[in-house]
Amino acid sequence: MTVLSIENVTKRYQLNQKGNSTDDLRDTITRWSNSLFKPSKNKNTKEDFWALKDINLDVKQGDRLGLVGANGAGKSTLLKVLSQITEPTTGIVRVKGRMASLLEVGTGFHPELTGRENIFLNGAILGMQKAEILRHFDAIVDFAGINKFIDTPVKRYSSGMYVRLGFAIAAHLEPEILVVDEVLAVGDADFQKKSIGKMRDVSNSGRTLIFVSHNLTAVQGLCNKGAYLRNGELIKAGKIDEVVNEYVKTVSKFQLKQKWADPNEAPGNDQVRIKSISLTPNQEIVVDNFDTRTPLKMVFEYWNMMDNAELNVSIFLYSMTGECVFNIGDDAKIYQKGIVRAECNIPGDFLNDGSYYISAMIVKDRLAPVFFFEDALAFDILDYREGTDWYGKWPGAVRPKLITVNSVQKELL
Repeated sequence: MTVLSIENVTKRYQLNQKGNSTDDLRDTITRWSNSLFKPSKNKNTKEDFWALKDINLDVKQGDRLGLVGANGAGKSTLLKVLSQITEPTTGIVRVKGRMASLLEVGTGFHPELTGRENIFLNGAILGMQKAEILRHFDAIVDFAGINKFIDTPVKRYSSGMYVRLGFAIAAHLEPEILVVDEVLAVGDADFQKKSIGKMRDVSNSGRTLIFVSHNLTAVQGLCNKGAYLRNGELIKAGKIDEVVNEYVKTVSKFQLKQKWADPNEAPGNDQVRIKSISLTPNQEIVVDNFDTRTPLKMVFEYWNMMDNAELNVSIFLYSMTGECVFNIGDDAKIYQKGIVRAECNIPGDFLNDGSYYISAMIVKDRLAPVFFFEDALAFDILDYREGTDWYGKWPGAVRPKLITVNSVQKELL
């Protein structure tokens, strides 16, 4: 059953206008009256910006839909349209059932009211009866971890307390559709873990979830469907793995080498300057593409402009979803002024297929970072399989060949 239908939805904003969203009624009336008697001298200052362009999407009951895309793609605008915070310029949104939204810290809270009062206020907004709210009250307070501050006005809450209480209310008052934006990033690791678990419980109970996050691992782990937005347009919708792969392909930057001949033009500072960094297949046969079997060799060179400096290099390998696969470093040594070279070998049959990038840090005295060379290299690892008929996505950032399983059959006694 379709619980959310988005038909030809567009959203247009006009830029370069006088006034802003924080203007009160008096400001708005003043600008309107002035426009009647004082024609604008700059009639061509308005510019249309299309935040959403002809979006069509259906969401079924029980679906866990992950929205992915770069900043400015239109994800938050779409959520605001779905939550009826803003009206679409054209198009129709049909919602079947109650929807609870957690889009920004403090959304739906009255700052002068206490946490207790805001729980009842939000429940009433969702159409809940007082008895229903009371039934979930203790669970909400316990989940949010604000027992000591439940009768304190929320204007005195920290951003973390705001988001914990807002999520607890939205998730526990049993809406048919739960909408959650990147706001969960405000919480600590323990709260994020609890929140992911709660959202999974919501979806397992047959309710519908719409989730936006830049943590693609969380999106893939939680959602079964996905929608990829780019510049306000829906690029792809379908199974979450297919949607995420399409998104990653478009943002992946393939860069295997950077080199500078003049230290004055190289990245760095007055202590060190980057000379070169490269990634090549560590094998006799030169290949154009790396796959899961390919051993890799990274070479990093930099100019050291310090005498008697104890230095070492720290290498970070990240998946394209932003998770650190590993961080390794060489032994610290005393170096004089000159060129320092470091190497890192990544064995074959270690990395899983996917997109990765490498950053390098030069460290002094085993503690103080001297220079952090971010996103220095970017590369893709292609899939390779033999002896299997299954070609679904292999989970994990690594898939090393470490063990051999020997099956032993025993006779029944």
